[in-house]
Amino acid sequence: MQKELRLKKHWFYTVYNYSIYGVDLKMTILRDSVTQPEANIGKAFSDIACNSRGTPRTRVNQLLHSNPNLWRGCDMAGQGFHGIGTGYHELDDILPGRGWPSSGLVEVIARHSGMGELQLLIPLIQSVIKQGKWILCVAPPYLLNAPALTQAGIDIDQILIVKQDTPCKDALWSMEKAMQTETCGLVLAWQNWLPGKVLRRLQLAAEVGDTLAVLFKHNDSKYSPSSLRLQIKGFATDNRDFSRAEVTVIKARGNFRPLSAQFSLYPKTLSA
Repeated sequence: MQKELRLKKHWFYTVYNYSIYGVDLKMTILRDSVTQPEANIGKAFSDIACNSRGTPRTRVNQLLHSNPNLWRGCDMAGQGFHGIGTGYHELDDILPGRGWPSSGLVEVIARHSGMGELQLLIPLIQSVIKQGKWILCVAPPYLLNAPALTQAGIDIDQILIVKQDTPCKDALWSMEKAMQTETCGLVLAWQNWLPGKVLRRLQLAAEVGDTLAVLFKHNDSKYSPSSLRLQIKGFATDNRDFSRAEVTVIKARGNFRPLSAQFSLYPKTLSA
């Protein structure tokens, strides 16, 4: 909207009203009668955005950060801070938002079970338990080590387990219901052969329920709709340190190329 008024002879001031993502901005340009205002619109608007004590820009940034479906150039790997910290700074450095997404479907691909894929989630599990929320584990291929979880500060009473021999249909139903429950903070599932249609349904359920779901698989799905896909591999060093792993980001919203990081899955901060 443009409003132009005469200030005095040969001088005018023009008021421009803008609305960006619901934030109303006003710009005033003072000019003489021979100046074309259009030539100064961009500069004047930029000056207002920079010189208004950051209020309009801050409000716009808050609106952008509040929507996880939007990402900007500054949210590329190693930048931005809207993610949930993984507990491994090397992994944070290669993830957009520097951490796990707050909701949606994450796939962790490991050729074999027991390669450290669950240890990768221990800091996240600890964070969810501290929030007083419960965790659903669907069809784990092995018995969870209760003493080790307790030693890591995880209350096993807040972990529910759906056994491996549960029919797939019932297991998927329990996952969807858990994602729709406010008191559920995390869903972990071991499922290797889910079709793309089911993955899309789980991704949508996780986003609508504002819950993070992690799917452990042996094989990668190239056209998976998940918001994040990681691959974990064992990485033995010259000193035979088998606690180290190599994690590769295969796909991530806001990232355009695969990135890898090598780090210890058992740092002192986790084992203490």
